[in-house]
Amino acid sequence: LDTWFSSALWPFSTLGWPQQTPELAAFYPTSVLVTGFDIIFFWVARMIMMGLRFQGDVPFREVYITGLIRDEHGNKMSKSKGNIIDPLDLIDGIDLEHLVAKRTTGLMQPQMKNAIEKATRKQFPQGIPSFGTDALRFTFAALATMGRDIRFDLGRVEGYRNFCNKLWNAARYVLMNTEEHAADIAGGPCEYSVADRWIRGRLGAAVASVRTNLAAYRFDLASQAMYEFVWYEYCDWYLELSKPVLQAADADPAARRGTRRTLLEVLEGTLRMLHPLMPFITEEIWQKVGPLAGRADGTVMLQPYPATTEFAPDALAERDIATLQAVVLGIRQIRGELDVPHSRATPVYVRSDKAGDAAAISALSATIRKIANLESIELVQSEAHLPPCAIAISAGRTILAPFDRLIDDVSAELARLEKRRSRTQQERDKCAAKLANANFVANAPESVVMQERDRIAEFERQLDQLDEQMRRLAALATPAGG
Repeated sequence: LDTWFSSALWPFSTLGWPQQTPELAAFYPTSVLVTGFDIIFFWVARMIMMGLRFQGDVPFREVYITGLIRDEHGNKMSKSKGNIIDPLDLIDGIDLEHLVAKRTTGLMQPQMKNAIEKATRKQFPQGIPSFGTDALRFTFAALATMGRDIRFDLGRVEGYRNFCNKLWNAARYVLMNTEEHAADIAGGPCEYSVADRWIRGRLGAAVASVRTNLAAYRFDLASQAMYEFVWYEYCDWYLELSKPVLQAADADPAARRGTRRTLLEVLEGTLRMLHPLMPFITEEIWQKVGPLAGRADGTVMLQPYPATTEFAPDALAERDIATLQAVVLGIRQIRGELDVPHSRATPVYVRSDKAGDAAAISALSATIRKIANLESIELVQSEAHLPPCAIAISAGRTILAPFDRLIDDVSAELARLEKRRSRTQQERDKCAAKLANANFVANAPESVVMQERDRIAEFERQLDQLDEQMRRLAALATPAGG
């Protein structure tokens, strides 16, 4: 796994980049050694000394030192312990019987065979499923922290396989909405919506972060920037924001064309950004997306790495979409806390002192109502004239929705909230008891102590919100003047 880890992290390896492009060459010198810290003296230092002695120069200018990959229990992987995982088994999958045979054949300590077989059957009762090369490569990049040890966990590989699936499904959505309109996308005028301008700027910000972190050999931070952009911004937000434009019967053709062009160009740029870490799925998708986006060459690996100047930031679009996100997340929070389905439409009121919120809500009202399933949305200065409302604080904005449009049985809802409050109070008291224990505070790592304090703060926030919800519900249940 250590050898595989080194090659998987190297963007120019035959696994991902057969040819080093000029754009990526600017990130790295040509003489770089990738190795584990455990052989720095045995191999690295001797290679340097031999190069100086016989060639008058060092064989490499920089050394990228990876952590030592251990199993999920923190033990070093070794044949004698039977805890080695063949990377090919992670890529292609392997059934239990073949895995047991592989782990128990040719042991240096044959007496360990029964113990290794028992441990393997317990750990992998169904064998190892196929995760694919891209998921494994991305996992190694995400695990490449500054620490000396890396605990390898199949759960992380599974998570990044889901990331591959997310990217694949996003590409299917894009192609479904663009393939039949290729001539129209290329030939007509475009009008870019706020969401279109926002996602272009967000891709530019992601590319800037990835470039900075690749240059610093922080593959973990680079992969994090890629993941967060693709999953949370492009898929979770932009694809949803594109649907009202594409699905509206009366949408402006120029606006629809702008959204389709943005879907293609941002996906194509994202594929180029991801390609060093995920070469196979990006190549497969790019073969369809690249030509539609106007890229003529036959492979993504010969395309230039995306530059930040390709996707300019847009401060006004950032501000407006931040308002939209706050309102949508606020009503989702209210529905989640009250166990109200998304299908139940409701009016929403927003109280905010933030500059630009009035203009953003006015401009994006139709989009917010569509994706959050709202009857109406209104910016208010005070709650005095409003009926009793459920409340959520989202990014400094107060989101309110009338109780009588959300719930049918006030008494039952009060009882449910009381049970939830009791459970939250119990969890808060457990954390407080830990912190009240002097031995725990003195002996536990500082990070653990801080985690408990953060949990208390979160529980107290939840309790305050539950108390406010219950107070408002109680007011609704009490007759006027009663």
